[in-house]
Amino acid sequence: MFKNLVFFLFISFSVFAQDIPHRWDELTASDWPEAIEKSNRTIILPIGILEKHGLHGPIGSDLIRARQWADRAAAEEYAVVFPDYFYGQVNEAKHIQGTFSLPSDLTMKLLEETCKEIARNGFNKILIVNTHGGNPYMLRYFVQNQMESPRDYVIYFYDPGSDQEYQERLSAMRNSDASGDMHGGERETSELLYLRPELVKQERATNESGVDQDRLSEIPNVYRSIWWYASFPNHYAGKGETGTKELGELVTSHHVGNIVEALKAIKKDTRTLELQKKYFEEMEASSKK
Repeated sequence: MFKNLVFFLFISFSVFAQDIPHRWDELTASDWPEAIEKSNRTIILPIGILEKHGLHGPIGSDLIRARQWADRAAAEEYAVVFPDYFYGQVNEAKHIQGTFSLPSDLTMKLLEETCKEIARNGFNKILIVNTHGGNPYMLRYFVQNQMESPRDYVIYFYDPGSDQEYQERLSAMRNSDASGDMHGGERETSELLYLRPELVKQERATNESGVDQDRLSEIPNVYRSIWWYASFPNHYAGKGETGTKELGELVTSHHVGNIVEALKAIKKDTRTLELQKKYFEEMEASSKK
């Protein structure tokens, strides 16, 4: 009987200790409590976009990159990963088919309600990982708007700073001018050659120009929304034909490493929630004066 009990406890422990998926859509309902505990209520919201990436890159390039960064990071430092999210700011590419762009007010509302629903399911730390160049202004504004009304969760935005050692390695491996490599060019093509090479039609990269057309006269110290279309009407900036799998591996490893370090810190972080709670309490008290 004692042996049977030991065997039962061993089997029970093995089942409990087994790995569970990190993707929200792959978890079972019975996995959920463990996923909440194992992640310390931390989830990654990867945001890409659907848009042209030259004539050679998949329309979902940003989506693929965001998904891969999140999945690879969560495999190293457990966090739940929300399913593919491709709603963002991409008004600059609506003249090209394949672009999926919702009205700006709906985009912001959808992101707000998505985060609220994520929190309702038990997460109080949401890390947004974005790979689309047209999203950061919107996302910083969204994060700042979290101070508008009380909530019991925190939004973190992966916003990597400068890394001199990484930049030097990147520069040494480049085959094109970094200043013109802005969309669908060497870097992004390289990432897809590393992550999903079967989707890249690199031989088509030279079939249109990714050179700045310089169609807008300069006005010093002024920003204009039409600047991207004026410079890159093909919605392609760079030389995708110069991309390499090796460069893509470097870029991917760099960002995954950064996200892993961010996750470790976020999972330990209690101060942000404490200060946010105190702020909302003071805000409410102030409104009653």
